Amino acid sequence: MKLNKIINNSISNLIILALIVFIVSFAFAAEEPTVDEQLEQLRGILDSSSTYSAFQTTMLLKSAQNLIESGILFEDTKEIVENSVKKLTDAYDMKDIFDTLLETKKKGLFTVSIINKINEGLAKNASKVEIISAISNKAENLRKAAEILSEAQQEGLEINGEEEMFNILADSLENDVPDESLSWLLKTGTTEGKSILEISEISEELSYLSLMAYDSGLSQEEISLLFKKAIENSTNIDEICENIQISLETEISTAKIETGGTVKPSATSDSGTLPTSSIESPTEVGETPAQEAGEAPTETGGTPEPSTPPTGEAPPPLEN
Repeated sequence: MKLNKIINNSISNLIILALIVFIVSFAFAAEEPTVDEQLEQLRGILDSSSTYSAFQTTMLLKSAQNLIESGILFEDTKEIVENSVKKLTDAYDMKDIFDTLLETKKKGLFTVSIINKINEGLAKNASKVEIISAISNKAENLRKAAEILSEAQQEGLEINGEEEMFNILADSLENDVPDESLSWLLKTGTTEGKSILEISEISEELSYLSLMAYDSGLSQEEISLLFKKAIENSTNIDEICENIQISLETEISTAKIETGGTVKPSATSDSGTLPTSSIESPTEVGETPAQEAGEAPTETGGTPEPSTPPTGEAPPPLEN
């Protein structure tokens, strides 16, 4: 009798608990705004600015709706809209940015870092071209990171902390670490049983060395070859960074000897122009600088006056 009473009480308690969970869940579900309600919130934000016309507001709301329906969180979409209004971003520029984000989402890539790029660009008053370029570069790095990860998994490797590893790869790619080097690092590190932290530390060091190589004037092809040779010369993952460092120092020293201290002509920047240090060629020892036509010779020991550019000649472009 007493046992039956205990059982009945337990069942009653379970039923009451289930009802509470159901009611709370229903309440939270009821509080979640519908897409129409979300769009009304966005309309209110857009209407708070006199920058956008009624047509432009409707256009942006349609783009925002596409983002939300594709799986972009409403709060993320709302934040972008708020920032665009705050920075008086042109409506058509904003639509292009929304469309680029949508295309990235459709490719199945993680969009958190891309949304951060957009908000960062808006905060810095970056142009549409700069923001879209940053989005496109980030999306390409995410695609490559997913490809490296997928290739390792197809070879039967079990990747612990898949999302974290994905972000590590994407960040290193953004720092111009060659794809092949990261693929090697992931496969070798996983095979050797290294933790995510250890792989992350090595990846950060590779990023540092890659940026150093790039700042030294090496081209992307030269950097890739340098990393490849260093990896081929050792089977010990802990020695690779040291090998790259030594090879990098040798490359830099050789470049200085070959060009008298300037960067090798093969090294180019993202814009395709040579670094400032390569623009002016130093005068060789014992060589007399050539005079320009029409310029009177100066007296021995005198300092020549700086030449004035011809009228109408444009000044050299600013560096990026």
